[in-house]
Amino acid sequence: MLLDLPLSRCELDRAAHLRGDLAALAEMWQRAKIIELIDDQFRIKDESLDYVSPETEGDRFFLGLDKAGAPYFVAYRKGFVESTSDEFQSLRTIGKKLADLEIGAAVHALALAQWHESHQRCAKCGGATVIGMAGAIRKCSACSAEHHPRTDPAVIVLVKDESDRILLGRQKVWPEKRFSTFAGFVEPGESFESTVLREVAEECGGQVISMKYLGSQPWPFPASIMIAYEAVISNPGTTKADGEEIEEIIWLDRELLKAKVASQELLLPPAISVARAMINSWCGPSARELVAKESWRDVGR
Repeated sequence: MLLDLPLSRCELDRAAHLRGDLAALAEMWQRAKIIELIDDQFRIKDESLDYVSPETEGDRFFLGLDKAGAPYFVAYRKGFVESTSDEFQSLRTIGKKLADLEIGAAVHALALAQWHESHQRCAKCGGATVIGMAGAIRKCSACSAEHHPRTDPAVIVLVKDESDRILLGRQKVWPEKRFSTFAGFVEPGESFESTVLREVAEECGGQVISMKYLGSQPWPFPASIMIAYEAVISNPGTTKADGEEIEEIIWLDRELLKAKVASQELLLPPAISVARAMINSWCGPSARELVAKESWRDVGR
């Protein structure tokens, strides 16, 4: 069974055939459900997205159509939102609470916005780029090269031994007591499976003897997709932290994990993360007991 991954949910038809139809886009904008995004903060109301009027300022990116044919856009602009504001929240905060359609729209909106913000110049000639195809591309004003949004693939691995214990690790940059699964970016010319083998060996010295694909989830913080595996290793007794990225590792059975979470000796990844979904799935029904303060210092897990 594949994992239940919150940020993978989506009910919008992206309707790519409409992206170049300027007349249709202009007409749809006037009746659209428009998400407001300031920097990385969404306008919300009652734990849902709060749709705004067509007069709202910002770059306009087309997100798609719902099952009834209603168009969805995001109005994005750079800006500053007071941290105490209840009107705006980050996807990290509200992601678990949104309905399937809204979470898919929000993930798409944030990923597009962050890509546009970081690709203001042409990679070929250095000229200024402008938005095209309703946000689906940027086009160079000087050489006319077209640039498309990119996503960086990363594998994330729940390491297990043959007794069904799991191994978690702690990065140096994380808050004290924060542990998670192992992860790393796919390198050029590398398959997902080869990345699993390499990352597990690099980070904890584990020798993988079997692996199973569990699912994938977009992770727009800023531009990743996490490809989840569980992997059984043959050498649990000789695993150790690499001392560079990972400074501490811990083997856990279900009872020990629950005890350490309950005593706050161990902090788990946040509820919308792939890592947490993998841990919860391994725990089974007792995962509901894993209630603990969440920490967010991470890159894609």
